[in-house]
Amino acid sequence: VPPATDLVLGATAGCLACFLTNPLEVVKTRLQLQGELQPPGTYPRPYRGVLRAALAVCRADGLRGLQKGLAAGLLYQGLMNGVRFYCYSHAEDAGWTGYPGGTVAAGAVAGAVGAVVGSPTYLVKTHLQAQTLSAMAVGHQHNHESISGAFKSIYQQHGVVGLWRGVTGAVPRVAVGSAVQLATFASAKDWVCERQWFRQGSWAAVLAGGMVSGVAVAVTMTPFDVISTRLYNQPVNADGTGKLYRGFLDCILQISSKEGLLGLYKGIGAVYLRLGPHTVLSLFFWDKLRNM
Repeated sequence: VPPATDLVLGATAGCLACFLTNPLEVVKTRLQLQGELQPPGTYPRPYRGVLRAALAVCRADGLRGLQKGLAAGLLYQGLMNGVRFYCYSHAEDAGWTGYPGGTVAAGAVAGAVGAVVGSPTYLVKTHLQAQTLSAMAVGHQHNHESISGAFKSIYQQHGVVGLWRGVTGAVPRVAVGSAVQLATFASAKDWVCERQWFRQGSWAAVLAGGMVSGVAVAVTMTPFDVISTRLYNQPVNADGTGKLYRGFLDCILQISSKEGLLGLYKGIGAVYLRLGPHTVLSLFFWDKLRNM
């Protein structure tokens, strides 16, 4: 498949998966912001577990609350996955994925480029998904009226640079996730076919590869996901610097020291339940669209 075609197919696959998994993204964001920089057991917990958190979102924001930030999420998935699969397809054409470790390296680089391109939309998505009633609020509340209003407000206050605030957390997050996802998906799919559990090219082989990939991505990506959410959502000073975290490393140190190491794994249940289906769906759609 030509790289230009993969750009369109990757964007389409990401958007289709996003539409189905966005409710879990909303729940994940709330869980990761809950108890920010506070020792365990010292703060109220309006969100407890994935299912109860989803019900809490519905009570506060209605059923539509589970699709908060959907437009920004679709825009992010389209940009990030389009660029990511485009770059990965170029690496395949150049034969780089045939070298030892080539698949992992190509996935990481492709993910990093996609993260940089899609960073402004992820910033807005995080802001919108964190917004709720004051009684249920966790993390800083930016109080944007809409996706267009969010972009306009951020640009007016902090310029173009402000739209890429938090990108230092997004690049390692997507690079690690992309490397693990693309590498494990390809290997797992080939492995189940070699053992003749499923026929080569069948939907079952694609889903099996995606399920294995989803587990690996959730385990490796959760700490980076928590850091990324915190960096994107934190309040900022007039000059655009964060009020809570100075950057990626400072965020790791502060979470570890104040919330414990398990603070880096907040919302892991929601991360797995979201990343698992999202990985399966996005790779399934991508693989099937390529075959078509």
